[in-house]
Amino acid sequence: MNLRVKKLDVIIGIDPDVEKNGVSRLNCKNKKLEITTLSFPDLLDYLRCAKRQAEVAGLNLRVVVEAGWMNKGNWHLNPKDTKAAAAAKGNQAGRNQETGRKIVEMCRHWQIDVDEVKPLVKFWKGADRKITHEELAFFTGITGRTNQEGRDAALLAWVYAGFSIKTS
Repeated sequence: MNLRVKKLDVIIGIDPDVEKNGVSRLNCKNKKLEITTLSFPDLLDYLRCAKRQAEVAGLNLRVVVEAGWMNKGNWHLNPKDTKAAAAAKGNQAGRNQETGRKIVEMCRHWQIDVDEVKPLVKFWKGADRKITHEELAFFTGITGRTNQEGRDAALLAWVYAGFSIKTS
């Protein structure tokens, strides 16, 4: 049996968030990476536009969404957290995860290829072991300012494409 995997031309990585979703667009041929943050309605407009552009240009597009709901546990607790603080963290994580689920649902509704991807292991130098701008810039060549949501989305797309994340 010959299973041919569709070669991807463009990967859109999304780090879901209730306020602003981290969004990256990776051109797999030249490794050009664009990073932004978008509200949920703006993200939906962006995805529909990206699908149309890919269809017109004959490009294979895939959306990858960080799927925190795939983790067995989701503990962000600090031993000093009060019950109210713990509840607030759980509420926020749940809201972000539901945003991700709705993004996936809309992609499927619009027949946009989408994958739910378990969050990547964090081993970087930033707060909570998240990737820093300098680390991302080292292997992607990205310039300009980035925020954490955008960097997480960019890293997701970069790793999904199978590109190296070596920092030394």
